[in-house]
Parts: sequence; C-alpha cells; structure tokens
Amino acid sequence: MNDPDDLAPPDAPAEEIRPSETASIQIIAGDEDLKGRYANLMSVSHTGEEFVLDFFAVTPSSSGQARGTLVSRVVTSPPHFKRIVAALEDNLEKYEAQFGEIEEPRGHFPDPDDIGFVH
Repeated sequence: MNDPDDLAPPDAPAEEIRPSETASIQIIAGDEDLKGRYANLMSVSHTGEEFVLDFFAVTPSSSGQARGTLVSRVVTSPPHFKRIVAALEDNLEKYEAQFGEIEEPRGHFPDPDDIGFVH
C-alpha cells in the first residue's frame, strides 16, 4: 500500500497541524488546583530543549531582606513556550484596551537573576 507522503514532491511544504473546531479536551482539576497560586515574581530559564518558568511569592521580612517561596514551576517545550508568549501578548492587549494601560510600579523590585534557592 502506498503512503500518501511518498507521493508528495520533496520540496512540498509540510502539512500544518490545526486542532479540529469540534475537538475538545476534558481537563481534570482538583479543588486545590482551582484555587490558583499567587505569584508576584517570575524567573525564566532555558536549555536547548525546554523553557523553565518559576513563579514565586515574595514578601518583605522584618530584617528588611525579602523572602520568597517557589509556588509553581512550569517546564515546557520551545514551541509551546512561543504559543504561551503569544497568548500573553494577546491578552495584555485586550486587557489594556478594556481597562487602560498598565503602569509599571515605582520602587526597587527583586531581579529574577538575584534569586537563590534554599532547600
């Protein structure tokens, strides 16, 4: 039996994969997951194979040095990371169109490059 891909010329573009308009994915989430996690700092790192997004909740301490807790880590592929960035940009545009431009707060904020993990 002939494979249809064998019949395509070698310089033919690859077929684009698009989700079906009728396809759906059933997502299961527990009560704790649905509560969400608060994060006010994020760090992004990458290798050649994946992106790592670390989300932190940072609070001031009485000593004056901020303390943070890792609340979530997301590891994803480069193509999916690019889709995440596009979705974030799209939603930011829609938000600012509806509610106005988000102004950056003033003051000193932790630099994600200054984050050190304590186990």
